[in-house]
Amino acid sequence: MSKLAKADKFLDLSDYGRPIGKWFANQLKNTLFTPIHVTLLFGIAGLIAIYCILQNHYFLASFFLILKSIIDAADGELARIKNTPSYTGRYLDSVFDIFLNFMFLMTICYVSKTSFWLTLIAFFCIQLQGTLYNYYYVILRNKSVGGDSTSKIFEYKSPRALPGESQKSVDTLFEIYTVVYGTFDKIIHTFDHNAYKVKTFPNWFMTFISIYGLGFQLLIIAIMLPMNWIEYIIPFFILYTFFVFVLIGIRKVFFKV
Repeated sequence: MSKLAKADKFLDLSDYGRPIGKWFANQLKNTLFTPIHVTLLFGIAGLIAIYCILQNHYFLASFFLILKSIIDAADGELARIKNTPSYTGRYLDSVFDIFLNFMFLMTICYVSKTSFWLTLIAFFCIQLQGTLYNYYYVILRNKSVGGDSTSKIFEYKSPRALPGESQKSVDTLFEIYTVVYGTFDKIIHTFDHNAYKVKTFPNWFMTFISIYGLGFQLLIIAIMLPMNWIEYIIPFFILYTFFVFVLIGIRKVFFKV
């Protein structure tokens, strides 16, 4: 099952790892590997990237950041190929992402000697950017006929576990997910609380939104590191947040409820 109906598919700049991710998932379809195993694998790739940054091996760090994005696309693909969607996998993926993002930035802070407090602001900004992308994307997925609806626009309570997963695991991961993402969700919803009422978003608009997808954010870091622009990564992501308000403004002006 595709995430979106054919008419709603757009050029997702953050999803460049999808083609290789699909290939990788297809290699695993007749094996004992599960989507959870693949999620753990992208976590390992992220940790290796962190080690490489600490050792000033920036080209290798960039390789593993991009590899992390590719593997990140593969877990969901494997779930669709094996027809084993799960809330456990979905929440675990998201929780891994936010903790890895924090560790990426703190590692960059340590190596570049950037201010700790400035780095915290950059982390907040990166998560706000990613939340905007996810907010509009999930709205589109839920409105797309035949699209994937595992992700919900508003999540107030733990969902009922799907076949093959434990309700306790779902409940635990949902609580963690709510704690780490809840504030960002509330901020974006406050800025654009009527977005879910819009019938659909044009493909070109979603392509612009995708500059805030995690894959594209990591690609930016992967480009800046080997160019020895590590000192500018933290300030860049703070300034990059400006476009959040530009994109919300475009939505409100041109795609009214």
